Amino acid sequence: MGAQREGSSVSTAPLPAASDAAFRQFICRACGYVYDEAKGDPDGGLPPGTRFDDIPDDWACPLCGVTKADFEPYVAPTVKRAAAPAATWISAGRGRHDPGVVIVGGGRAGWQVAQALRERDATLPITLVAACSADLYDKPTLSVAIARGLEPGRIVRERAADAGRRLNVRLVPEAIAVRIDTVARTLRTTRGTLRWRKLVLAHGAAPRLPAALPPQLVWRVNDLAAYQRLRAALAPRPQRVAIVGAGLVGCELANDLALGGHAVTLLDVQPRPLAALLPEAASQRLLAAWAALPIAFVGGVQVAGVAALADGTRRIALADGRAFDAEQVVAATGLAAPDRLARSAGLEFDRGCGGIVVEPATLRTAHPDIYALGDCIAVGGQASRFIEPIGRQARAIAAAICGDGDPACAYAPQPLLLRIKTSSLPITVQGEIGGDGDWRVVADSPRELRLERFDAAGHRIATLVATAAAATLPRAS
Repeated sequence: MGAQREGSSVSTAPLPAASDAAFRQFICRACGYVYDEAKGDPDGGLPPGTRFDDIPDDWACPLCGVTKADFEPYVAPTVKRAAAPAATWISAGRGRHDPGVVIVGGGRAGWQVAQALRERDATLPITLVAACSADLYDKPTLSVAIARGLEPGRIVRERAADAGRRLNVRLVPEAIAVRIDTVARTLRTTRGTLRWRKLVLAHGAAPRLPAALPPQLVWRVNDLAAYQRLRAALAPRPQRVAIVGAGLVGCELANDLALGGHAVTLLDVQPRPLAALLPEAASQRLLAAWAALPIAFVGGVQVAGVAALADGTRRIALADGRAFDAEQVVAATGLAAPDRLARSAGLEFDRGCGGIVVEPATLRTAHPDIYALGDCIAVGGQASRFIEPIGRQARAIAAAICGDGDPACAYAPQPLLLRIKTSSLPITVQGEIGGDGDWRVVADSPRELRLERFDAAGHRIATLVATAAAATLPRAS
């Protein structure tokens, strides 16, 4: 963990003296990640004190994978306090108080909108409603925390109360949003009813659980609280873990748990891992990289059921008659956005991809004062369930709500850059992501597999690079 990448030229000199230039911060224009020179990026080979100018050009954003060229100087906004206390912003039945903007969701999407709104308007009343504690953390970290040596308590970047004070946001945590009344402009929650002038839905998506997986017998790791409970269950000793689903989350989690000493059985209906995202050659390279780890991939199978045995273990029965026993079972079978709030407000919901339909440029829903972003939306018939678009979506919503009409902030889907954080074989795909197709091998060596994808007209539409971790490379004789 934290080793400098081979061939990079990062300085490991002591931290500059207090008399030297102050440390600066730089923000990723794609996802909003802030690089702080004082903290560096140890997991990416940049020790604390690494100046941005000294970062090698091939360094990648830890969250979304874009390069150094996609960062710009960042100065945290100075928040001017509203004249009236935040508690007076929400006052049901009193029209003289502006209810402002209510955000539903305490994850990255919700906080990104709060940040973008505050940068445009220092006194706008903002209330953030969250079904969880709303502490700030980066969800991709959950699938690589063991490899990075992160204890669950260290994953939180900022406590919700601190973020609320920093951004002058009223926080309503541990509150489930129940119903939207578009006539009265209210949001009913399990902690009371809130008025809103503008409403932003950022409640994300929930794990999709097939009928064969009883919820009381399987883990669903889609938030920090669930991940912390799983880590606590795994803490006493190495265990057998079965993961159902070899997509992005399933593969990253399998890689991470195996590095933590757990024996992993990875099950999927497809014959190879990441079949929906990667071509055959990349999947096979990943399987080869896993050869030294306690990961057994079983593809082309259907789980028929899970049962609890007398000794506390779980038995996973397959449709073909086989069975696997494990102390823990994790469901990584995809996400589905809940439609309850959308239905209560009469919003259009795309059943095909499972998301609230929004207008692309502004992320406005069918209601002129309700917006949505992140995992819970559908843009042009496609779900939006990756980290990179969230920052751009938040800025588009903030521009629309604040009414400045900044065309530079209009949201438009872009070719995706996807980083698959399987540390045994990190994979980056940029462009049109999909399984098989017209992929051509550009480079194939023990160190690197590089592919390019072309459309029917011969235009390159995607690139894929899979780079072997240094520990997996064959040693020179």
